[in-house]
Amino acid sequence: MKYRAEIDGLRALAVVPVILFHAGFELFSGGFVGVDVFFVISGYLITTILIEDLENKRFSLVSFYERRARRILPALFFVMFVCIPFAWMWMLPIQMKDFSQSLVAVSLFASNVLFWRKSGYFDAAAEEKPLLHTWSLAVEEQYYVLFPIFLFLAWRYGKNRVFWMIVVMASISLLLSEWGWRNKATANFYLAPTRAWELFAGSIAAFIVQKNGVQKNNFLALLGLAAIIFSIFAYDESTPFPSVYALVPVLGVVLLVLYADKETIAAKLLSTRGFVGLGLISYSAYLWHQPLFAFARIRSLEYPSLLLMLALSFLSILLAYISWRYIEKPFRQKTRITKKGIFFFSTVGLLGFLLLGYNGHINEGYRDRFNISDSVYTSLSRSERSRECFGKDVIKQPNWFCDIGSNSSQKNIFVFGDSHSLSFLPAIDDALSQINKGGLFTGTSGCTPFLGIHSLRNDQLENNCNELNRRVFDYIKDNAVDTLILVARWTYYTDGGYEGDNFSYIGFSETDERTHELSKLAFERGLRETLTAYNEIGVNVIVVPQIPQQISEPLDIYASSDLSGKSLSESSVARSQHLLLQSYVTNLFEAESVTLMDFTETFCGEFYCNIGTENASFYYDDDHLSLSGSSLLVNPLLDFLSNE
Repeated sequence: MKYRAEIDGLRALAVVPVILFHAGFELFSGGFVGVDVFFVISGYLITTILIEDLENKRFSLVSFYERRARRILPALFFVMFVCIPFAWMWMLPIQMKDFSQSLVAVSLFASNVLFWRKSGYFDAAAEEKPLLHTWSLAVEEQYYVLFPIFLFLAWRYGKNRVFWMIVVMASISLLLSEWGWRNKATANFYLAPTRAWELFAGSIAAFIVQKNGVQKNNFLALLGLAAIIFSIFAYDESTPFPSVYALVPVLGVVLLVLYADKETIAAKLLSTRGFVGLGLISYSAYLWHQPLFAFARIRSLEYPSLLLMLALSFLSILLAYISWRYIEKPFRQKTRITKKGIFFFSTVGLLGFLLLGYNGHINEGYRDRFNISDSVYTSLSRSERSRECFGKDVIKQPNWFCDIGSNSSQKNIFVFGDSHSLSFLPAIDDALSQINKGGLFTGTSGCTPFLGIHSLRNDQLENNCNELNRRVFDYIKDNAVDTLILVARWTYYTDGGYEGDNFSYIGFSETDERTHELSKLAFERGLRETLTAYNEIGVNVIVVPQIPQQISEPLDIYASSDLSGKSLSESSVARSQHLLLQSYVTNLFEAESVTLMDFTETFCGEFYCNIGTENASFYYDDDHLSLSGSSLLVNPLLDFLSNE
């Protein structure tokens, strides 16, 4: 295959915007398209190599995989290896568990699947994942595994037919990505079926160049270069991706591949020493930048400054040169590393990281690194009545609810809500029993307890929590229930968490578009209509404001306290932070004159809302109470219910 310096220059144009985008420079708001540029380049180069091998009858899967292993794995292994001690020193248990899972996923060429299941690419938490960027490597690796096999099997039908097969597959993949960003945005971003068309675009370009050669057309080559640059500066996180929007940078690369003859202005620019030099080390630069940024964010008490991120960007280039010079180049030389040697190295490396990652996963992120009492671990439990009283099955059992409190008393209190109501269940059950009162309970995860409101969460669309809301109302109307207690994670439906994440959309019908604005409107109207409906049948509605949400998982807060030397209280969420998150729903409740049963003072001091004690966590996760936390509600409940 003839070397094209402008392709290396194009790699530089791809990697620099990616690095600066991840560093947080708003000017490069569309820098993520650099990954798409890489995809097209990979599709072009790999297909060119395979066509030449097939036409010269020297095609060998073993030889192809050997070349890919030499190109990808040594530098990747080196970066992963360097990440491990820093992860051990600085990562909290949940972070370390996630990191361990990513070691497993990278070893299985499936990190894109892991990160699809775990988070969104633009989430705040994603910025602290050192190996997040390997999702794109996984997409390419999946292409490397399958595409040569397809090409080998299809070649018998003739080159022209193979070309059109690829065109058809690329078209289907593009259409799938158009559907995907509207319906399954995270899967659309990460998974190979909706990314394949970008690689196939490079493959299509390879067939055309193989037939016609690289053409000289200054206008089209500059147009391609301009398309890439335009998308880097014009796109941002709100741009649906991948979608038809990705055609701009993708076709830009294709135009350069087809028309940037070495005599064109675009090719001369991309072939300059600086561009080519950066292009040669672009793979290592891509590998280094995300771990540097992630560990800086993990280690910093505040969000790292742009000056620090710029310095780390330059450091990623320096480290890239070192790993290219001393890792990448030697492993590509067959005279230094034999075929058996590279396969042995690859096998040992993949198995080693796989086992290490699995061990970190099953050991909960090596949580024993921190001085945390065993009793804290045992306190991380929730109500054993969850299967009996809570979950998806309650929606499927008409006219059935869970008994709470005294069995001998009339069931005149009804407790209803989402998963926060399950945390509330042990306390209300105990309190009602002590005052010889009885009640009923039901609830399910992610279900807003408001009439006329539909949860747009995927698992609730099929379960229809709107039906459960109506069933609760009908039961209360027809029976001797005079008090309804609503318990929920209210901000889950209006504001999300402290970073605006963990948001559950609601609406007026199952087909409503998922937007924050509609969710807030639905919440307001649902609250108002629920209060009105129950008031008309003489039922007193009591709302339990949201329990303070912590800033992280309990074990992370305990570990952070141990690591920093701060008290548990100082490591917990600030009272002001909790109140600010609740301000929107608090104002709504006050505007509607809702009767509130507020437990803020139970968990919050003057400045902090405590995670727990040295021996027990009040929380099961960052926002649900454990049994220990629930037990703190019993006495306040007794005081409140005794006066009802």
